[in-house]
Amino acid sequence: MSGYIEGAERGQVTLFPDRLEDWVDEDNPVRVVDLFVEEIDLEETGFQRTAPARTGRPGYHPSVLLKLFIYGYLNRVPSSRALEREAGRNVEVMWLTGRLAPDHKTIADFRRDNGPAIRRTCAQFVELCRRIGVLKGDCVAIDGSKFKADNNRDKNFTKGKIKSRTAHLVASIQRYLDEMVRIDRQEEGEARVEKIANLAQRCERIRQEIARLVDMGEALRPSPDSQISLTDPDARSMATSAKGSGFVGYNAQSAVDTETHLIVTHDVINVGHDREQLSPMAKSAKAALGRGEMSAVADKGYFSGREILACHQDGITTTLPRPETSGNRKKGRYVKANFAYDAGEDVYLCPAGETLTYRYTTEESGLSVRRYWTNACLSCPAKARCTTGRERRISRWEHEHLVDQMCDRLSRDPALMGLRRSTVEHPFGTIKAWMGATHFRMRTLKNVRTEMAFHVLAYNIKRMIALIGVRGLLTAIPT
Repeated sequence: MSGYIEGAERGQVTLFPDRLEDWVDEDNPVRVVDLFVEEIDLEETGFQRTAPARTGRPGYHPSVLLKLFIYGYLNRVPSSRALEREAGRNVEVMWLTGRLAPDHKTIADFRRDNGPAIRRTCAQFVELCRRIGVLKGDCVAIDGSKFKADNNRDKNFTKGKIKSRTAHLVASIQRYLDEMVRIDRQEEGEARVEKIANLAQRCERIRQEIARLVDMGEALRPSPDSQISLTDPDARSMATSAKGSGFVGYNAQSAVDTETHLIVTHDVINVGHDREQLSPMAKSAKAALGRGEMSAVADKGYFSGREILACHQDGITTTLPRPETSGNRKKGRYVKANFAYDAGEDVYLCPAGETLTYRYTTEESGLSVRRYWTNACLSCPAKARCTTGRERRISRWEHEHLVDQMCDRLSRDPALMGLRRSTVEHPFGTIKAWMGATHFRMRTLKNVRTEMAFHVLAYNIKRMIALIGVRGLLTAIPT
């Protein structure tokens, strides 16, 4: 006896269960995948080849490939080649597909060709969660997170990057030319000729690189954001909070239910900021939840008067911090918050007790803005703490009462921002952990959106299993 648990002898005859059904227990999540896909109307959802072709070799039914992909993303196997291997060795996949083993090209083509239908399938699972009563959606938290694209930073070009690289290369040529002059003057023989020829070759290669950069600059001209990516043409340079840590990628957006932490809706954009995403995400979440009214919380990156108004007009109450764009506080001067607005009199009261009255209305970036000031500033003892100009002027947006109400809600319930952080940031962290390398495998915006839909669907399925269990979810899926 070895003292350890002994394994089976490899040459021994083993009696495996006769049925695949016996390999998958009743609480296995793969049963959720199977039942969910079986209850989807694939033709109505938009999947291709839901009807068999009359001629040619028979193909795989879309349900088989959809099940295979959902299983793959649930188990961190998103690669088509890895799924091909799993289909031939994984008992759960054999049960799920009926022992079918599609080749990797067939698997990859299905994901590439059915992007809109896959995104609708993700939305259908959210609708299922809502119908069975788990997802109520009284409040959602909205946030964005940057994901790396399949495009190296060196393969992304901007106007500034081309300019700096060209200047560096020109300086290199001049350095080599100076070295060639020195060698020609100080050395003799074959060594001199060889060194000069080597430096001349380097200069020629650099000139070719400069010519390539010039061509790249010309290609940038029609680009609306003056960027071009060579590997993934839709990927864009994204700035992050840490200095010098920017990368080329996409901006994933999500709205997460604050009660269940299910992702209600999501999107992927190639714009590095969130300022124009508040109302699109909030409205999409409201439609997915089928609600007449809804609350949404977000961070200050989403602050936009136009977006807040759009949400208000659609019955969505938004709460987010107002960013401080003025540098007066750091300089020890009064900021706008120090001036109290009297709605009844339509005036502002300054910290020194003076009244700033309405003067005129103007338009800024498409918004109607009212201007207020007083002529008492020049003789005010607090002027040095207020302004360096002749008078301190205050601007007020025509719908600024919405911002005031929002700030009041936040001051009465400061825990809302903590709720936002603990709700919406966790799913992003989970998905990035599943991705491993934290970058998208697919290229171009439409394909990246498909990939993200699979990640979100897998996250929501796992979350629902955690909330009500496999059997509870199987019972809830209408058949």
